[in-house]
Amino acid sequence: MAKTKSVYVCQNCGAEAVKWLGKCPACGEWNTYVEERIAKDTSKRPGLVDVSRNATPKPLNEIESTSERRIDTRMGELNRILGGGLVPGSIILLGGEPGIGKSTLALQVALGLDNLKVLYISGEESARQVKIRADRINPKNQSCLILNETLLENILTQAENIRPDLIVIDSIQTLYSDSIESSPGSVSQVRETAAALLRYAKTVGTPIILIGHITKDGSIAGPKVLEHIVDVVLQFEGDQNYLYRILRSGKNRFGSTSEIGIFEMQNSGLVEVTNPSEILLSHRDEMLSGVCVAATIDGARPFLIETQSLVSSAVYGTPQRATTGFDARRLNMLLAVLERRAGFRLSQKDVFLNIAGGIKVSDPAIDLAVISAILSSTFDTPIQGTTCFAAEVGLSGEIRPVNRLDQRIAEAKKLGMDRIFVSKYNIKGIDLNGGGIKVIPIGRIEELVKLLFGKN
Repeated sequence: MAKTKSVYVCQNCGAEAVKWLGKCPACGEWNTYVEERIAKDTSKRPGLVDVSRNATPKPLNEIESTSERRIDTRMGELNRILGGGLVPGSIILLGGEPGIGKSTLALQVALGLDNLKVLYISGEESARQVKIRADRINPKNQSCLILNETLLENILTQAENIRPDLIVIDSIQTLYSDSIESSPGSVSQVRETAAALLRYAKTVGTPIILIGHITKDGSIAGPKVLEHIVDVVLQFEGDQNYLYRILRSGKNRFGSTSEIGIFEMQNSGLVEVTNPSEILLSHRDEMLSGVCVAATIDGARPFLIETQSLVSSAVYGTPQRATTGFDARRLNMLLAVLERRAGFRLSQKDVFLNIAGGIKVSDPAIDLAVISAILSSTFDTPIQGTTCFAAEVGLSGEIRPVNRLDQRIAEAKKLGMDRIFVSKYNIKGIDLNGGGIKVIPIGRIEELVKLLFGKN
């Protein structure tokens, strides 16, 4: 017989209490506790599979250490992020902003595996809506199985009958179990449904892709235990005003978390961007001031990106500072360094900074390119399009070294750059004049101003 238990659960972090609390002692949020009734039935639990054959302890020397078999997703960018493909029995959690393309990416993977049996479970869209999107993405593959269901027990029953090679669930927040008397998307429902799917995936060996909603602060909605129990956590990022999307790995038990993938959203779905540098750099007919190129690294992937700046006289009493794709506080710091250490009076100037392509950059190696773009706009003197920059700027005005300089130089050379400005403390083992690109080491901002614009 089912036993009913009433608990109060924090909807922000998942902490439980026996009575209502105004402030959660775990996360510090106010008015987040909601009463939930949990019915425990020992005779029937969702996703409970006989795992006694795997419950016997074994010594390490009897456990096979062969590499995991991978399933090719037919998408090179996704394969690289996952570490080579989907691992059987793994659970991948895909999160991102509404409308960013999570469902498109998951459906594109499902339709691309035409040689496997794929079960696509949609809890947010009807079968007709999924069909319309599928016809736009890959009309040739009509063998993907579509299921409109949100009850966990029914989903596991269908999975047992069909035995698919891959399961896609859109989304985990829409699923619910009969054993818990709370609404779908609550902390208890997300926790229990994810745990049941985990037991099924590990027992049967079927990989599962879960699409997850995110909160207004950008974290995946639901309890934090959701990110702990899954094998891979992917974050889909991008500005909806631009076409480019970045897929990051926040957790990966089968590969590196330093890889990123770049996609371009088109009418036919997501298209892989194998060389983002060529797309993020503008092909101009004439040289313009305030524009320069930075050699940056996101994760383990180097690419060149265009930095644009505009400096003009302030119309109002308070000058404006506006940035797109760059930290505004770091821009203010760099402007203070320019004024204090290099003598440029920018306190009465409006400064606008833009990272082309809608990409958000947090790499400190872009500092030198930002300062160069600001100086170029101030002097109204263009910088050669074959010149790039890769260095951090300190508060004392020194040019600081950055990591993986050899990869940045190789990427700049591949894109046709003929010179790159770096820190003089970063040139150990670097060929300054060979390899088809000239490496110019500098130690202070004053040296940069003299070499670029010929001013003392």
